[in-house]
Amino acid sequence: MKKHPLEQWGSMVASKKGRFLALGCWVLLVVVLSFAWPQINSIESESGKNLPDTEMSEQAAAIIAEEFPNDAGTPLLLVWHRESGLTNDDFAAIQKVYAELKTNPLEHQTLIPPYDAMPPQAFSASTSDNGSTLVTPVFFEKGVATDMLQESLDSLTKTMDSNNVQLDKDLTSDALHVRYSGPVGIATDAVSLFSQADVKLMIATVLLVLVLLILIYRSPLLAIIPLIVVGLAYGVISPTLGFIAEQGWIDKDSQAVSIMTVLLFGAGTDYCLFLISKYREILFEVEDKAAAMKLAVKESGGAIMMSALTVVIGLATLSLAHYGSFQRFAVPFSFGVLVMGIAALVVLPAILVVIGRVAFFPFTPRTEEMAKRKGKKQHKSSHKVSHKIGRFVTHKPWIVIVITLLLLGGLASFVPRIQYTFDLLSSFPEDMPSREGFTLIEENFSPGELAPVQLVIDTQGSDINLQQQLANISYIDNVSDVQIGTKNNSIQLYELSLNANPYAKESLEHIPELKAEVVQLLEDTGIKDADTHVWIGGETASQYDTKQVTERDESVIMPTMIALIALLLFVYLRSVTATVYLLATVIISYFGALGAGWLILHYVMGAEAIAGSIPLYAFVFLVALGEDYNIFMISEIWKKRKTKDHLTAVEEGVVHTGSVITSAGLILAGTFAVLATLPIQVLVQFGVVTAIGILLDTFIVRPLLVPAITTVLGKYAFWPGALFKRGN
Repeated sequence: MKKHPLEQWGSMVASKKGRFLALGCWVLLVVVLSFAWPQINSIESESGKNLPDTEMSEQAAAIIAEEFPNDAGTPLLLVWHRESGLTNDDFAAIQKVYAELKTNPLEHQTLIPPYDAMPPQAFSASTSDNGSTLVTPVFFEKGVATDMLQESLDSLTKTMDSNNVQLDKDLTSDALHVRYSGPVGIATDAVSLFSQADVKLMIATVLLVLVLLILIYRSPLLAIIPLIVVGLAYGVISPTLGFIAEQGWIDKDSQAVSIMTVLLFGAGTDYCLFLISKYREILFEVEDKAAAMKLAVKESGGAIMMSALTVVIGLATLSLAHYGSFQRFAVPFSFGVLVMGIAALVVLPAILVVIGRVAFFPFTPRTEEMAKRKGKKQHKSSHKVSHKIGRFVTHKPWIVIVITLLLLGGLASFVPRIQYTFDLLSSFPEDMPSREGFTLIEENFSPGELAPVQLVIDTQGSDINLQQQLANISYIDNVSDVQIGTKNNSIQLYELSLNANPYAKESLEHIPELKAEVVQLLEDTGIKDADTHVWIGGETASQYDTKQVTERDESVIMPTMIALIALLLFVYLRSVTATVYLLATVIISYFGALGAGWLILHYVMGAEAIAGSIPLYAFVFLVALGEDYNIFMISEIWKKRKTKDHLTAVEEGVVHTGSVITSAGLILAGTFAVLATLPIQVLVQFGVVTAIGILLDTFIVRPLLVPAITTVLGKYAFWPGALFKRGN
């Protein structure tokens, strides 16, 4: 009789030569790649483009770059502040700083205004009405890597220190303070936050997984083994991604790398637990460790492969996004999980067979004969709780279905109340310099001055000036004089300051309103097809386009991912019915997690809004990872059903997967919850929503809702597969 492919693989990797060959080849691969290619974290993080060229704000930027060239560069805004009011001594200190920047320019500095030559009285005209705040720029070369800009800011900080200008002290203290804001300040703060997050995240995640594994398995050695496997997988993943990024095939995204680390430790440990659990179970029946591993790989390998493939394909759908940040997540995530899945079936079996039963010490699994021979216990798990849950679910399925759907539906009902923001600054801690600088500008000037709206018009040769009409619009605070294009004098540029935070939701909603009003004004002057002759640029328009592109990506990626996972489930289970309800339960769990996340983030943690990217990120992760647990449990039910009646198969499926999935879920939720300890709000929000979703899948969907539905459906759960024909 021909062996099952996974059984053959188990025999190879567990054999005396195979186990050492598998380990040796993998370690050699890690060493070679580590020396040959750079680690992903050593690659400079580029601030990659997020919006496609077809978006209006990008088109406006292209026209402005061509018709209104500005060689000054990218601005760093220095926000100077003294609570009691700026003094002449403060103005003199500012002049001294600019004099030093003129004499000894910073690296990549292109231009500075001649503040050093201005009389102190001249500063008062630019100071805020209350006299407490002044904003001055320093310009840097465009396109310089953020890491290099940070070095320039470090040099600037030394200049500030030598002139007794405070950067770290509380803004209310009686001293001259400065905060770095504007495009350069925001970009360097963002990279700084993520670079700090990497180390903290890695340490916190490793410690958490280690502690949870020790508590769950009470075996120090068994707790370390999954971490070793994840480490060896990362040893292949990091240099490979580093090489791909170095070649320019992908852009390195610090946020993506940070979350990938969490995903690898969480999902990687899960895959390890699936195999370890099955191996331990078989060791109670089979004395030979190699033979036991062969069976363990055969029994759990399919579920591990399908689980990993589901996550890989699910995360790969992010490559369909138009928004750059989503796209930059696709390759690291899907490639990382793919390698992790392979490592779980290559490295882990080899390590476990090399170590043998000692891996489970002090609760070593033994066959009955071994236990008698050595006069020791078997240490078999009783699964008392899982037995009670399995029996309750199979005997009271409708009660379980109604209660769980009411709970998940109740949480999901909060989803329409969620407020979203596309403001990058809102992700920063309130004491971050660039955010403090923006707050000072918002409180002391017109907030729209930080990021003016850039209105570009093609007049088609008509003599038009819209300055007065634009100034009369209620949400516009100030309108600059019209600028005429250098190459095409039909192109006009107006800079508009909004009277509200340019990143606020209300301001974003003004963009389509503004375009409609300007189009109407142009049509009133006789310009035909005016809609194609108006472009709006600047940060507010860019955030509006981000919102539109994000919504488009959700409408494409979500159904595509569902369709691909549905296809995988059908191929694996041969059941249309199971495919439908397994996907449906994970989707309602996702909406429940989003609603519960909003309750915690808004009512407990005080967040006024969550990042607009959270729904798509959470969907991709929760549907893919949630389906992981469903696959592992449902595959156990399918196996039991081949030899047992329907109710017994469902009950034993719950029993045999209960403890391992609960353990895996706690670890995965814990690793994502680690994100909530970081100072970056978007990661905090993502971590909270994802952790809640995984817990809902672990404790509600997988042990209760899915087996209850399977029970109620009876043989129709397997329709139209072979098991359907067996009847009840």
